[in-house]
Amino acid sequence: MSKNLVIVESPAKAKTIEKFLGKDFTVKSSFGHIRDLDGKSLSVDIDNNFEPQYSISADKKKVVADLKKLAEDSETVWLASDEDREGEAISWHLFQALKLNENKTKRIVFHEITKNAITKAIENPRKIDKNLVDAQQARRVLDRLVGYELSPVLWKKVKPSLSAGRVQSVAVRLIVEREREINNFKSESAFRVVANFIVSGKLTMKAELPKRFSTENEAENFIKNCVNAKFVIEGIETKPSKKSPSPPFTTSTLQQEASRKLGFSVLQTMTTAQKLYESGKITYMRTDSVNLSDEALSAAKQEIINSFGQEYSQVRKYTTKTKGAQEAHEAIRPTYMNVHSISSDSAQSRLYELIWKRAVASQMSDAKLEKTTATISISTNSEKFIAKGEVLLFDGFLKLYLESTDDETNNESEAILPPLKQGETLQLKDIVADERFTINPPRYSEASLVRKLEELGIGRPSTYAPTISTIIKRGYVVKEDREGKERTIKILSLKEGQLQKTSKKEIYGTEKKKLFPSDIGTIVTDFLVKNFDKILDYKFTARVEEQFDEIAEGLKKWNDMIKEFYTPFHTSINNTLDNVERASGERVLGIDPESKKEVIARYGRFGAMIQIGKNDDVEKPKFASLQPNQTIESITLKEALDLFMFPKNLGKHKGIDVIIAIGKYGPYIKYESVFISIPKEEDINKINFERAVELIDAKQKDNLPIETYENSPVHKGVGKFGPFIKWNNTYISVSKRYNFNQLTLKDITELIEDKKKKDIEKVVKKWDSENISIEKARWGKFVLKKGKIKIELPKETDIDSFDLTKAMKLIEENSKTKKSKKK
Repeated sequence: MSKNLVIVESPAKAKTIEKFLGKDFTVKSSFGHIRDLDGKSLSVDIDNNFEPQYSISADKKKVVADLKKLAEDSETVWLASDEDREGEAISWHLFQALKLNENKTKRIVFHEITKNAITKAIENPRKIDKNLVDAQQARRVLDRLVGYELSPVLWKKVKPSLSAGRVQSVAVRLIVEREREINNFKSESAFRVVANFIVSGKLTMKAELPKRFSTENEAENFIKNCVNAKFVIEGIETKPSKKSPSPPFTTSTLQQEASRKLGFSVLQTMTTAQKLYESGKITYMRTDSVNLSDEALSAAKQEIINSFGQEYSQVRKYTTKTKGAQEAHEAIRPTYMNVHSISSDSAQSRLYELIWKRAVASQMSDAKLEKTTATISISTNSEKFIAKGEVLLFDGFLKLYLESTDDETNNESEAILPPLKQGETLQLKDIVADERFTINPPRYSEASLVRKLEELGIGRPSTYAPTISTIIKRGYVVKEDREGKERTIKILSLKEGQLQKTSKKEIYGTEKKKLFPSDIGTIVTDFLVKNFDKILDYKFTARVEEQFDEIAEGLKKWNDMIKEFYTPFHTSINNTLDNVERASGERVLGIDPESKKEVIARYGRFGAMIQIGKNDDVEKPKFASLQPNQTIESITLKEALDLFMFPKNLGKHKGIDVIIAIGKYGPYIKYESVFISIPKEEDINKINFERAVELIDAKQKDNLPIETYENSPVHKGVGKFGPFIKWNNTYISVSKRYNFNQLTLKDITELIEDKKKKDIEKVVKKWDSENISIEKARWGKFVLKKGKIKIELPKETDIDSFDLTKAMKLIEENSKTKKSKKK
């Protein structure tokens, strides 16, 4: 029996902490929350002060039983879950579920997993902070009430199986509104004028006219006016400047910078940071504080002096400006400032290096610069050219780190100017006026969406990642790359006294990893804004977050806060169910010139579509699905009518028709009995016969077997979940350790035999006469299988006593349920 039982929420954290404690301590994991609201019911007693009804899930019952036994055998139980509200709630649930004795239970917190921090925590235990627990409980109950009552409204008024979330719906609204800003944006062109001068007979200097000309004629007149002009340096202004480092990371700034510098999603950043924290590499990763402890400041100073020199050190104490900053008391930083890098997987190594650089750079000296501005007069014109340059006198923190930006328009840096003299006459090399277009507001990336949510006071460090993951998973938002469009820009140039007019092509509007609203996301947002405007109001949502903060500080009772919200909300729910019409996002595009019927874009049973004619017309309406990059809001009448050109016969290839069509999953080519998907980036209207044949030939080549194994052909391909081989009607994933383009017979044999072995090991029970089996599934679950039928068994199922009679009964019930749903 151990004297002390320490309970944390993850096995990795337990393993790290165990290294710092002696033989008198046993460290165990609760594997996250052990209790939660039951997913099968509301689990909130509305009539009893909104009291939550918690239950222990089936997969946690053994964990609870084991921890309870260990707790009974220990003199002291130390609850060491994370220091934020979620962690406090985990400790409280453990205290309740394990029925711990308050006199022998202690709560400890630490924001880094080091021997010193753990020792200090044990020397300074405290009680569970019920205010923090109540704040977490209020968020959980409120979100359950919103989701449980609002989702059925969407099922009835928009589409079955939809779901709504309080913060998620507001995030989708931001993305929908930004898309509308972009769609309504009217780009305007103007001519930017740049001159290149020769200084001292050999050096070139660029200068720009501050003014832009709105028409080509104005730009041309200005350039003509400069043909015989004299250009003189009228004034030179030189002044010192400096750049200061950014503070160390908070959760949101880490998510933003990891997205910009490393290309990480918000979820990937948090998952990787969690691993770094639990292995003792960094401090706690959910924080909105930019403060560093005195020990960290001292360690950073020493490391900077050792690595870069005394002149690079400047101790800085940052203050947190974020409204409602939570309990974590320090920014994200390395546990040990002298560890520049770590040996781990690529993601952890790269993120750690980013955190280390940012934390250390925050304690380094300013970069010192000298900025020079030269004003150049034009003898034939009142306008003046301006040349700007800067010289880096001392690099300071720039020696280590420079923060990235989301600004997609500012990609030009100031050059170093050659030596200049006031009154000096410059020789003109050329003047170029090129057409520039105003740029629409940028679409949100994950990083810029996090920044916007933080600016509005919506969500907290622990909510950003799950919010974005949820709206993408539910299909309200898509994250993808999109190709740009081509346009022609006009260029006027003056060289050696001659004016020339030329043009060039440029690609604009290219998007990389941006967030786009789906049609259903737009329709749901409009429906919620119209009928539940308070729920989707930015200020109201931010105020709810402030109320959670007030509960955490003991200034407000959580039940009162829920009651204030729920009463008007529930009234709105009933009113909407009784009085509001069904939403389809319907938009009339115009009249079909052939049938003289209305052309309508709307959302139907199988997604976004175009309809010609009305449902009550004598002649049945025509329907066509939208292509992947088309939306109900932006599709034009011409684009809609083009969809009805399909299916179309492009001609015969080797005597067989080549048909191009649009199906449920997008455009495709049909050749004999083979269906070939058209690549997403290609426009179906531009696919001609020759291109179709190329796609057919490529598909046929892919369909040829790459090998034969046990007298059966082996094919390979790339599907939704990555590369695979197909053998004997079995799909086998090919991991990255294999060269997919050059699979050998040895590789294929290994893959097939490994798959066969795993399939045998998966089978727990089998009834060959009925072709029924029970197999192991992921996360400790079991699946009942019969042919193509797969039924996930409840967690509490006793597999040992599960016989053929029970299996057949369950399969029969499953079949009846599916038939009734079809009806």
